[in-house]
Formats: sequence, C-alpha cells, structure tokens
Amino acid sequence: MANPGNHAKPVWTPDSRRIVFGSTPGNQGILNLYWQRADGVGEAQRLTDSRYGQVPASWHPSGRFLAFEELNPQTNFDLLTLPMEGDEVSGWKAGQPTVFLRSRFNEREPMFSPDGRWIAYQSDESGRDEVFVRPFPGPGGKWQISTGGGVTPTWSRTARELFYGSPAQQIMAVPYAVEGPSFRAEKPRLWSEQRYKSRGTFRSFDLHADGKRFALAPAAPAPAGARQDHVTVILNIFDELRRIAPTR
Repeated sequence: MANPGNHAKPVWTPDSRRIVFGSTPGNQGILNLYWQRADGVGEAQRLTDSRYGQVPASWHPSGRFLAFEELNPQTNFDLLTLPMEGDEVSGWKAGQPTVFLRSRFNEREPMFSPDGRWIAYQSDESGRDEVFVRPFPGPGGKWQISTGGGVTPTWSRTARELFYGSPAQQIMAVPYAVEGPSFRAEKPRLWSEQRYKSRGTFRSFDLHADGKRFALAPAAPAPAGARQDHVTVILNIFDELRRIAPTR
C-alpha cells in the first residue's frame, strides 16, 4: 500500500489475490474498509463509507462475506458483515453492511469458521473479555468457549479446534463438536507454556494453515524465581520523590 494515510489490520482474501484493510487516505477522516490487489496492480478500492471507524477481521471461506468491527459511540464495538458480489472477471461490488451483533458491550475479532457456519468473537459482556461462538448468519444460540478470560479466537483449518489467548498471554486450545444446530466445546487446555507478547488491541498471534504452528512474538522471559502474579503498589509517591531528590 503506497498511498499516504493511516492503514491498519490487513487481511488476505481466501484466494490470496487481494488484501482488505482499514484506511484513512491522506490522513483524513476515520478508518473505513478498502481493498487492493496483492500484486500491487491498480489503486485501492473503497468498500464502505461510514462515519464510524471500521477494521476488517476475517473472510467467509466463500469469499462472499467479510466480517469486521465498527466502533459506534453509542454501542461501542459492534460486529458487522459486508457482502461482496461479482468476480475477478466481471468486477466486484460491495453490498450493504449488515449488523451481526450489536449491544452496549464491546464485541470484537469476528472470525469465520473454516466451514463458514460459525463466527467466533470476543466480548466483555461479563465484565472481562471472553470468547463466544454464534451461528452464521443466525439466528441461533450462543456458546461461551473460554473460561477465566479469552481474546483473539483463531480456528484450526485441519482439526476441530478453536484457539484463543488467555489473560496470561498463553495460547489455549479447545476441541469442539457440532451436533445439528448446536456447538459443543470441550474444556480449554493450555496449548503451550510459551507466552506471547501482546500487541494491545491488535492480534498478537496467528495459526499456520497446517494447524501445528503459530506466528507470534515471544514475551521476554521472566527473571528466575520471579512470580507472575506479583503486583507492587507504591503509596505517597510524591513524598518519596521529594526524599530522593529534595528541592532547593
């Protein structure tokens, strides 16, 4: 992407021919959705025109729907889908965005399952982020996948497993089964002792297509003997600063 501006959250299309991303061309306005050919031919094309900020998350395996986040001042982060019509020969046309999930809570990271029947996402409706699954396009039930907090849901394409990040910045694995319209998840288990480095609100890891390897930035190892649950609280900080460096 050579055009000036702010660009965020690139996501490949299923056929790897294009990349969709959030963009504010020329540093003007707010993030909306654009896409561009991966070989760099042609200019970026605008897909949405909204007064609210948007970033993409994942494509339906058919390439006909894009799941994305939208930040609405009244309802916080919501989940929407964008239908796409056409093909590479006749040309593509973006349809009208449709709300998949909107509430007063923050819903983020909508990720299509490999078969396109489900969307996994994270929500802070319980007071902290947890991972949930709902059927696409709906309606239907809702199933909580994580326990004790969870972010960044990531589907395996080779096995019926759903991964997510824990508050300790470790990857958890959850085997699951589908029984008719129901989604049944097993108890989460630790996939690796390795901790990853958090990237804030952006994805901190992703799964290789073989379902066996993750790309991530490892967190710096803790000093030997250090406890991971230790918190230091400093009281009367200004009195201490005056003691260390008294003013003249």
